[in-house]
Amino acid sequence: MSDFNHKHEKVLTGLVFLQDAASRSSQLTNGMVNILTSFDERLARLEKTILPVYNETKNLQQKQENIDKTLASLDHVISYYSVSKEVEPVIKESPSSQGLEIFLQSLGRLQEAMHFFERNNPQSVELENVMSLFETGKDNIISEFKEHLAKHSQTIPATALLEALANDEEEISINHFSADVKDNLMQIADWLVTHNEDDFMNVYARFRANTVQKTLLGLRDHLRSSSTGALSHQGVSPVAAMSGTATLLAKSGVKASYDTPSRKTSKKLQQMLERKANQMLLKASQTLESSTGLALGSRRSAADSIKEDAVEEHEIESFLTEFTALLRLLQSELRLMLGIVPLPHQKAVLSIILRDALEMICHDAESLSGRARRSVSRQEFGPVLLLFPALRHLVCFKGDCDKLLEGCDSSVRTRFYAMVNNLHTTCGKALEDFAESVRSESAAPLPRDGTVYEMTSNVVLFLGQLTDLSDTVGPLLAQDQSYSNALVHTQPWPKPQRNKALLGLYIKKVLVQLNLTLVTKSDAYSDSSLRYIFRLNNSHYLLSALQRSGLLDLLKVVEPECEPIYREMINEQKRLYSQSWNKVLAPIWNSEDVPASVLLSGRLREKDKALIKEKFSTLNKEFEELSREQRGYSVPDVELRESLKRDNKEYILPKYQAFYDKYSNAQFSKHSEKYIKYSPAQISSVIDTFFDVAA
Repeated sequence: MSDFNHKHEKVLTGLVFLQDAASRSSQLTNGMVNILTSFDERLARLEKTILPVYNETKNLQQKQENIDKTLASLDHVISYYSVSKEVEPVIKESPSSQGLEIFLQSLGRLQEAMHFFERNNPQSVELENVMSLFETGKDNIISEFKEHLAKHSQTIPATALLEALANDEEEISINHFSADVKDNLMQIADWLVTHNEDDFMNVYARFRANTVQKTLLGLRDHLRSSSTGALSHQGVSPVAAMSGTATLLAKSGVKASYDTPSRKTSKKLQQMLERKANQMLLKASQTLESSTGLALGSRRSAADSIKEDAVEEHEIESFLTEFTALLRLLQSELRLMLGIVPLPHQKAVLSIILRDALEMICHDAESLSGRARRSVSRQEFGPVLLLFPALRHLVCFKGDCDKLLEGCDSSVRTRFYAMVNNLHTTCGKALEDFAESVRSESAAPLPRDGTVYEMTSNVVLFLGQLTDLSDTVGPLLAQDQSYSNALVHTQPWPKPQRNKALLGLYIKKVLVQLNLTLVTKSDAYSDSSLRYIFRLNNSHYLLSALQRSGLLDLLKVVEPECEPIYREMINEQKRLYSQSWNKVLAPIWNSEDVPASVLLSGRLREKDKALIKEKFSTLNKEFEELSREQRGYSVPDVELRESLKRDNKEYILPKYQAFYDKYSNAQFSKHSEKYIKYSPAQISSVIDTFFDVAA
């Protein structure tokens, strides 16, 4: 009971404490509310007092701003009326005298004033003054552009251009314009484009076209004045056989973009043209004469044929040098016009720059083609051989030209492709004309000694020039459907091999025509022995020449058995030639003979003596006549000549030895030496004198 009372008192005490705390909190809350209420009332009274002052201040500030803006506008408007006077000294001077930046800024001020007066006072005198001064400034800025071009568009010296070409540089490292000049031209061009003044691009194109043309003319004069007409004065050998193509715009895969062989880039421009077309024609004849003893007699040299049409090697070298230089210059022009000519107009400008220079190159190409065609019409094919390197060069760079000419004027592209097609047609027709000339050849007389026919050596010399040009000749031949059809029925040919196959077909065609012509011509010989010596000489010479020149490898592409065929032909002609001995051997082979028993008995009848005399007399007569004839035959090739002598001995001596042994000791005449003129050894000695006019 006492515990309960104690807890009850404790609870009551706590309750009293809570009631006191609640009462104090209520008093504090009421006090705070009174304070806040008083603060709010004071703020309201302050707002009523300050707000009118604030609004008045704001109005004053707005009025001040309006006044400032009005004054600024008045100053701005007034400034337009003074622009003409302020900028006139600058505008009427050359832009370079005050500085291009200041001049362009002055033009900008004039333009602003002009726009202001057009909008606000189009009838004012001030507008006329501003417009007149602006036109003066525009004329001066255009004149400045022209002066920059005229002063700094310098032709490239021929030596510098040749050095760039000789080093096979992708870019001609010639600073046409200094950095300052280029920057000024770019600023002027940008201003003119912004103000819709496009005629400056025509001005630029004309100046640069004149510079490019003068550069090429200077190069041409330099080449013509040099002794070789090409790069030899630089210590650079002109191009030998070109083996492919390279890009002028970028060193990567031009081959992938068009069907031409890859061209290894050279450090000394050694793949621009082929010198050997003329040289090999002369060298081959010299080699032929020195190694085989074959004298070509009155045959005109290739140099004589070329001179008649004045198509000379240095002309081809100069043409190809100029063509390559033109491509390099055009690349340089494209880089030069960056920032000056807007991109959409660059190819139009390039067309103007290119037109006159390309016309000059095309005229040269047409002149070379025309002279070559005239020589072909006279059955002289030496000059046209010089065009094949030129065609190869143009074809190799066709992909680069396509890139350069893409987007250019159609007349420019047409002119370039017409030049290529003209060379293409000339070379293609020359190939067929040559084949036809072999078939219908009738002018050259047959050699009286049966030596190698002039046409045979000419054919080998001509075909020999084509061995390194399969990539050029192949596409020419492919246009003739008969060549393409001939390949279709054999096997699929990859590009390089296909071109070799096409050239092989052409070589085969020419050689077939040649063989037919040789056979037909040889029928004119009344002496059948000389006929076969002539055929044998030519067949043997052809096989040897085909092996030496590499033509045989090309021929084997389409005719794998060509070498055995020629060897079989040679053996057959040897066999037919050996029949010339039949007249000599006829007395030996005569079925009428003296019995061996009668010879052994030594008792010859008159009939037997007469028969032996007749045999020896006939044999001597035929042998002497044959010896006289065959000493006049010519077999230039030493190996062939000795093999024929050896064959003759192997064919005649065993038979004559048997005949000689049988009758030489017979008592058929008191003067047997009159009939037995030749011992087997003497026969052998006489045979050694065959095919030798000096013997």
